[in-house]
Amino acid sequence: MELKLLNDQGQAASNVAAPDTIFGRDYNEALIHQVVVAYQANARSGNRKQKDREEVHHTTKKPWRQKGTGRARAGMSSSPLWRGGGRIFPNSPDENFSHKVNKKMYRAGLCSILSQLAREGRLSVIENLTVDAPKTKLLSQKLKDLGCDSVLVITDNLDENLLLASRNLPHVLICEPRHADPVSLVFFKKILITKLALAKIEEMLA
Repeated sequence: MELKLLNDQGQAASNVAAPDTIFGRDYNEALIHQVVVAYQANARSGNRKQKDREEVHHTTKKPWRQKGTGRARAGMSSSPLWRGGGRIFPNSPDENFSHKVNKKMYRAGLCSILSQLAREGRLSVIENLTVDAPKTKLLSQKLKDLGCDSVLVITDNLDENLLLASRNLPHVLICEPRHADPVSLVFFKKILITKLALAKIEEMLA
């Protein structure tokens, strides 16, 4: 498998050899779906809380008499059937949303995503990506020259200028290979990987 090596103008200068075991796998939609859903579920904090009818602060007085009003019987206003009443099965803050995914499955899912990105032409390799100063304008212009409006940049070493310059760009994310998650790989339109980061990815997923 060969990946495009882009120059500073965003043109394919040459190709870079990449292992087929990582960038040449078949598209496994079921596995990718499982890995993405598990990653999003494991990111949930699970701190939501709802009140049952015991915890809702309502009076226990009977709203109206049992018979003779023509209305349905009602015991108290904290009933789950009433607006503002307690929930029948409330969500508790100790709820566990985590999904278990084996390491082998997770790596295979990442490889399948990277392979599909390479086939679609959304994944490219760049020699290096740096900016002279922590200025958003500089990075924005450089990415514009590369033809990237929504991009995930995977670099071998997080440069402080690059990190600070990218914070105000909503569709740009800079990360190291170990922090490249399946959700970000699927979300961004373009993926830029530096040459040294490519070697680290091959080492991680080999």
